Amino acid sequence: MRFSLKFTALAVFVAFTLANSCKEPTVPAEKPVRKSEKAVTSYITIVAAGDNLIHDIIYNRARISGEERFNFSANYAQIESIIKEADIAFVNQETVLGGKQFGHSGYPVFNTPQDAGLGLINAGFNVISHASNHVMDKGEKAAFATMDFWDSLGVRYLGIFRSEEKRKNEHQIIEKNDIKVGFLSYTYSLNGFPLPSDKPWMVGLIDKETMAHEIDRLRPHCDLLVVSMHWGNEFQHTVSNTQKDLADFMALHKVDVIIGHHPHVTCPIDVIPRPDGGKLVVYYSLGDLMSHTQSDWTPDTITGGLAFIKVKKTQANDESSCTVETALVIPTVCHYNYDRGTPFVVYPLWDYTDELASKHYKKNMTVEYLRNVARQVFGIRVLEKEQYERLVALP
Repeated sequence: MRFSLKFTALAVFVAFTLANSCKEPTVPAEKPVRKSEKAVTSYITIVAAGDNLIHDIIYNRARISGEERFNFSANYAQIESIIKEADIAFVNQETVLGGKQFGHSGYPVFNTPQDAGLGLINAGFNVISHASNHVMDKGEKAAFATMDFWDSLGVRYLGIFRSEEKRKNEHQIIEKNDIKVGFLSYTYSLNGFPLPSDKPWMVGLIDKETMAHEIDRLRPHCDLLVVSMHWGNEFQHTVSNTQKDLADFMALHKVDVIIGHHPHVTCPIDVIPRPDGGKLVVYYSLGDLMSHTQSDWTPDTITGGLAFIKVKKTQANDESSCTVETALVIPTVCHYNYDRGTPFVVYPLWDYTDELASKHYKKNMTVEYLRNVARQVFGIRVLEKEQYERLVALP
């Protein structure tokens, strides 16, 4: 009986094993493998200018005879092709364009004819910053009138705001060639003019807490983040410790490009490694695009620079990277002479001649002197005409 039970149990075990051995083996399901997409690469070019600081002598030379109208087309005609070639063209319009109802005026309390703004737009500029120490020169109403002017033209402006809600919720992003570029703009001061007590949000002021919040809020929505900074020490080519500290702070918050202005002279360009592995390109000061800033000890106020930035974006498999591929500068000269019937004209340095320099209001100007200033400040990042032409011919 015991043998029978043991034999039966063994038979059942063998039968079960054989039965299962005849089934198809179980193979773990493979995860679907997504085919690698071909990388798509796109490019944009950004050109940026420093301060457009319109003294009264500048707009009076642009005045249409006998009228309260002005023609600024000649002022930017020599750089127009460079501006219009760019996908995005930025300028810091340092003075307000409040309209003639506030009285046109120059230094020290500015209100520039709105025709100067038309001159910028006709030249090709499409991003206008107003965060500067002169933005409240004529008060709240003139600042709002300036916004009215740009809104009537559908032009993107930075650094001044209609409402707290707009400042918080409207991202300043321009999209070109599938590349989204975000902008923020700040100034160190308002020259003692107060903001309205009920509108402390009206102007972008340099404040780390506010900046960190706004940068971090905008960063996820753009491929490239550009911050305009009105900062630095007047008439000094050197960079202050405060500027360096703020640049490091912005690198920490993943800013890609800083466009600096205010000193009335040019300052160096730097590239700062970011903690996340990216890089921050800093144009500490592009000087004045146009001004009549008088400084006998610093003739360099007539020299400025157009930042030339080429941006590359590569996208594949729902992932993308965006980098600054080129960061150079085109030196410029603000030309004017003693003839009050002639306009102020901005030239790229590569087109400026000794004949023009000999007629400049500032004596003893030479092209070689101006080239030396550019080389001393910008070094190898000076962009010459032949190199520029090759770069713009590329995709």
